[in-house]
Amino acid sequence: MWTIKYTLLNVAYFAAFCTVHAYAAVYLLEKGFTNTEVGILLAVANILSAVLQPVVAGIIDRKGKLTNRGFIFISVGVILAGSVILMIAPDEKILIFIIYALIYLIQFTYQPVMTALCFEYQKARCGIFYGLARGLGSASFAVTSMFVGGLVERGGVSVLLWINIGTMVLSVIVLLFFGKPRAVEAGAGEDVRAQQSGPKNGIKSFVREYPAFMLFLVGTICFFFAHNMINDFMIQIIRSLGGNETELGIANFLQAILELPVMALIGVVLKKISANRLLVFSGVAFLVKILILVFAGGMAQMYLSQSFQLFAYAVFIPAGAYYVSNNMKEADQVKGQAFITSAITIGGVFSNFISGMILDHSNITTMLIVGSAVCAVGVVLTFFAMRKRSKADIVL
Repeated sequence: MWTIKYTLLNVAYFAAFCTVHAYAAVYLLEKGFTNTEVGILLAVANILSAVLQPVVAGIIDRKGKLTNRGFIFISVGVILAGSVILMIAPDEKILIFIIYALIYLIQFTYQPVMTALCFEYQKARCGIFYGLARGLGSASFAVTSMFVGGLVERGGVSVLLWINIGTMVLSVIVLLFFGKPRAVEAGAGEDVRAQQSGPKNGIKSFVREYPAFMLFLVGTICFFFAHNMINDFMIQIIRSLGGNETELGIANFLQAILELPVMALIGVVLKKISANRLLVFSGVAFLVKILILVFAGGMAQMYLSQSFQLFAYAVFIPAGAYYVSNNMKEADQVKGQAFITSAITIGGVFSNFISGMILDHSNITTMLIVGSAVCAVGVVLTFFAMRKRSKADIVL
């Protein structure tokens, strides 16, 4: 039952993530934004999100009134309200900029809290199969992508907002039934009290205690510079290859549906291969994925590139989550999850700024070559990070 409820949260989250993130350029270009303006908006949202994520994580780690579940409630409410405003408000670019940036940053901010929520409930002896739930979230992204491209072509970009509203309403309903039973809370009380009484790292001491992790975060920024470059400006890449919104939906469906088997089986894979090695492996896959696009001549190569999501993002996300859960003190784990998401977000910041400007002043190939070079640096950094040992590291 807990896995079902957590799966529904992931299904709703990633359906909305598809409309907000994968179709951001589609929505904003339709509203009159230039490529540079799209890049600036997404970069601003990513910067604010990167700052907010560790702040929120630090507050939740202190075990005060703000809980993982409570912050998700707040985030869902903000996205729901913002989507409604965009539906009924006039098409003023300044208003769209503010509201869309708010939706974008809040959705990114509560992503690590979703992951932390799972591990919090697992430690409280609520059985949640993380890999399956997260994989079905990706399947939700895939299904949404498959249909939303055609729906946008026929019904316009307002379709994206209707999906946001529907998924956020579903999230509210699920969250209302997601409170831990009293019996479970009582059983976990001793563990929670032990966690609360343990030492908690500030940002500076956290950096000193986990130096290998910090180097890995720089590699993560490089990976997601390339990853976000493809995702945020995919419509321009596809149009350069002769496709349109329908092909965008197919491409997004392909990469997302392939995440399901890997994420569902990640627990089995981790018994054979350490998270450290999987993270390096995923970095190489990110690099291959973007290199294919550098030399692409049609949609067949685009789909081949998207297929490498099976080894890139699909491996990175659960491996990163388990790396934090197993290698960090419990009092640092929400921060650890948040720092990974912050690194992903920062990669998006640089990607948004640089990609938008390159597209307005050069071409797709130049953009992809830059992304490939940055991703290659990330592979090298992550390789060395995974060979280092943090003070609190535990061998997986």
